[in-house]
Amino acid sequence: MNSLAAPTARAHVAETWAKDIVPALCDFIRIPNVSVAFDPGWAEAGHMALAVKLVADWLRARPIEGATVEVQEIPGCTPVVLVDVPAYGLDRDGDGPAVLLYGHLDKQPPLAEWRTGLGPWEPVREGERLYGRGGADDGYAAFAALSAIEAVRAAGGAHSRCLVMIEASEESGSPDLPAHLDRLGDRLAGTDLVIALDSWCWSYDRLWVTTSLRGLLGVELTVEVLTEGVHSGMAGGVVPSSFRILRRLLDRVEDSATGKILVDALHVDIPEDRLRQIVDVAADLGDLAATYPWASGVEPLGTNNADRLRARTWEPALEVISAEGLPSLQSGGNVLRPKTTAGLSFRLPPSCDAAVAARAVEAALTEPPMPHGAAVTAKATTAEGGWAAPPLAPWLDTAVTAASQAAFGADPRYVGEGGTIPFMGMLGRSLPDAQFVITGVLGPGSNAHGPNEFLHIPTGEKVTEAVAHLLDAHARR
Repeated sequence: MNSLAAPTARAHVAETWAKDIVPALCDFIRIPNVSVAFDPGWAEAGHMALAVKLVADWLRARPIEGATVEVQEIPGCTPVVLVDVPAYGLDRDGDGPAVLLYGHLDKQPPLAEWRTGLGPWEPVREGERLYGRGGADDGYAAFAALSAIEAVRAAGGAHSRCLVMIEASEESGSPDLPAHLDRLGDRLAGTDLVIALDSWCWSYDRLWVTTSLRGLLGVELTVEVLTEGVHSGMAGGVVPSSFRILRRLLDRVEDSATGKILVDALHVDIPEDRLRQIVDVAADLGDLAATYPWASGVEPLGTNNADRLRARTWEPALEVISAEGLPSLQSGGNVLRPKTTAGLSFRLPPSCDAAVAARAVEAALTEPPMPHGAAVTAKATTAEGGWAAPPLAPWLDTAVTAASQAAFGADPRYVGEGGTIPFMGMLGRSLPDAQFVITGVLGPGSNAHGPNEFLHIPTGEKVTEAVAHLLDAHARR
C-alpha cells in the first residue's frame, strides 16, 4: 500500500478551498443560525434548518463514491448531519477500524462592536482572513473533513471507513449530542480514532493538538439579611450588609490576595507528561501575558509562560460572572438591600470530578457558623467535567508529526486549553478506547465568540491537508 502523494493532496486541498469551500463558507456566514441556548425558538425561526440544508447539500454534491449523507432528526433536538464514507484503497472490508470526524454548525450570538465594515452575518474577505460569525467556529469543519477524504483518494492514499458527524448544539454545551450518539449505536463500532476540528491553535505556522480541556462548575450564591430593603441611614450599622457577608463567604473558597482556590476537591495532580509539554511549548508562545487586552498598569498573575499555561489548563480558577440585587448606578438609592446573589464560575482541572467539586463548594459556602446568622444558599447550576486525552499511540505520535511537517513544514505542538468543550467528554465516554486528535483554526486574533471573528484561510487549508495525512497514516498503520 502506497502513502498518498503530498503535492497532489496539497494541490487538491488548495483548489477545493478556493473554488468550493470559501464560497460555501460565505453563504454559511450569512445564516444567523444561533445555538439553541441563545434562541429557544430556533426550530420556528428556520435558520438552523437552512444551515443544515446548506451543509448537507454541499456534502451530497461531493464526488466521493459510496458516501451517504443524511440528516439525523430526533424530536425536540437539534439535528446532526452524518456522512458515512466507506474505506478506500484497502484490502479489508468495512468491519475494520473506523475514524470519526467531528464538527458543529451552530453559532454564538452576533454581539455588537464589530469593526466598521464588518458584521456577524456578512462575510468579508480581507487578504487571508474571512470575517463573519461561525466561519472558523465551526462552519469550516464539515467542508474540511470531506475535502480531506477527497484529497486522500485524489493523491493515491488510503483511508478506513470514515463517519463525519456535524452537530448543531455545541455552542450550548452539546445538550442534544448524547441522544444522537445513542441513536448511532453500532455505527460507531470500530472507531479507534477521533479527529475533532473545533479547537484552537496558538500560531498559524504549525499543527496544534489540544491535549486537555478544563471542566466548568457554576454556582449561584445568595445571601439574604432582610425581607425587604430599608433606608440605609436607619439600618446601616445595625443590619449587616449582604454584600459584605458574600465577600466573606468567597474567602472560604478563594484566596482574595492570590486567586488560589482553597477547596481541595478542585485540585488534581498534574500528569508528568503534561508538565513536560507545558515546558516544551512555553518558549514558542512569545509573551503569553501580552495577548490579553490589559487595562493600564495591570500586572498578570504568574511569573512566566510555563506558570501561566499551567494555571490556565490544569489549575482551578474562579470568576464572579454575574450578580443580582445590585441596582445600576443610575437607579441605586440609599437602601440597605435585602439580599445579594452572585453567579460563580469555577474552571476545573481536566481530571477533576465535577460532581464532587460541586458538593465541596456548596458545603464550603454554607457550612456553619454563618456570618451574623444570614440566610445563605449555594446551588450548583452546572457541573461539567473536563477532558484529558489519552497518551498518543506510537503510530499516531509519528503520524501527527509527519502530518504537521507535510502541511506546515514544522513540528506539531501539544497544549491543554482552559475552556470547556462538553462534547469531548461525551465522545471520550462513548469511545473509551479511541485515540484523539483535537485541532482547529482558531488562532491569534481570530476572536471566536467575540466581534470580528475571522477564519485564517491558509490555516484552514493546511489543517485540511494535515487531516488527509492522518487518515492515510491511520489506514496504513
